[in-house]
Amino acid sequence: MLLATTLWGQDYRPTKDSKAYVWEYPLNGFTETDYDYGVESLIAHWEKTTGQKLVPGAKGRVGLKVFTQSGPGLMTPHNLTKAVIDSLVKRGFSKSAIFIIDSNEQRLRDCGYLPSREGMGDETFYDVPVYALDRAGMTDDQWFYDSNLPSRERMARAISSGRGFSFEEDPNDRKSFLPAKLFLDTDFWINLPMVSDNDAIGVSGAIANATLWNVTNNQRFFLSAANAPVAAAEIGAIPELYEKWVFSIVTLERYQYLGGTRFNAYYTTTEKRLWLSTNPVAVDYLMWRKLMKDRRAAKFDVQSGEPPLFEYAYTLGLGPYKLNELKLRKLAPAN
Repeated sequence: MLLATTLWGQDYRPTKDSKAYVWEYPLNGFTETDYDYGVESLIAHWEKTTGQKLVPGAKGRVGLKVFTQSGPGLMTPHNLTKAVIDSLVKRGFSKSAIFIIDSNEQRLRDCGYLPSREGMGDETFYDVPVYALDRAGMTDDQWFYDSNLPSRERMARAISSGRGFSFEEDPNDRKSFLPAKLFLDTDFWINLPMVSDNDAIGVSGAIANATLWNVTNNQRFFLSAANAPVAAAEIGAIPELYEKWVFSIVTLERYQYLGGTRFNAYYTTTEKRLWLSTNPVAVDYLMWRKLMKDRRAAKFDVQSGEPPLFEYAYTLGLGPYKLNELKLRKLAPAN
C-alpha cells in the first residue's frame, strides 16, 4: 500500500525504492557535536535520494516523537534530540515551530525533557515546546484506534470481582486516542525511538514508538502477544498518521536485549551507530537480529521464529524487511 502524502507544500509519495534504504552513520561518540554531524549527514542523504527538502510547508510546524517510557536509562538522548532540532532550524523552522511529544508527562519530567515539577520552569526543552499525551487537549475525540480489548484496569477489576465486563459501562474503554496534534498541526513528524526487546511484539523500536507508545490506553495491548502486533501494524498504517511520518532516526547509543522496556543496565549494549530510514519495519528487523545475537551470546533463550509484527507491518505497506530487499548504506564519518 503506497499512500500519497503532502509534506511541506510538495507532493511526496514513498516509493518501494525509497523504503528499501537504511542509512548508517558511524558516530565518533555521543556528544552533541557527534550527533550534529551524524543527523545532518543522514538527513542530507535522505533529501538527495528522495528529492525532498525538510522545509516549512502549509502548517509550518514539525513534531518530534521521543521515547521516555523506560526512564532515564533508556530514553531518547538529549544530544540526539538537540541535533535534530538544529538540523530543522537550519532548514527554516524556528524553535517555536518545533515541538516534542511523548505519552506520559511524568516520564518526560523524569527524563529531563520537562522541568522536574510543573511550575518549576518553562515547559520547553532547548527552547522547544514539550507536550504529553496524557495532558488535556492533546487528543481529539474523532481520532482513535478502536479495539475490543479492555483496558488493563477494567480487566483487573473484572477478575477481582469475579464478574465479566461490558463496554457499555464506558464506551471509551475500547478506544486508544491518537496523538492528533502530531498529524493535524504539522507538515510532518520525525520518530526518535529507543530499542528494547518486548514479549508482546518482539521488539519495541521504531514501529512501537510511533504506534503503541503513541496512543492513550495502550497497556492493554502489551498484555496480549496475539493482539499487540496487529494493533501496532494497524495504527502505523492509519493514513493520517502515516502520511506525516517522514522517517525514523534510531541511535544505538544504548539498546536492551532482555527484560522488556523496564530498564536493566545488565542487559544493555552500545554501538557507535546512527540509523535513518523511511521504513520502520527494516530498522526494527535489523535491531531484532541484534537483540537475538546478544541474547545468544549471553546464553539466554532466543525466539525460534521472527515476530509476526514484521509481516503484519509489511502487508499493510509500512515497508519491506527481508535483507535481500533492503539497501544498507554506510556513510563516511565527518573529518
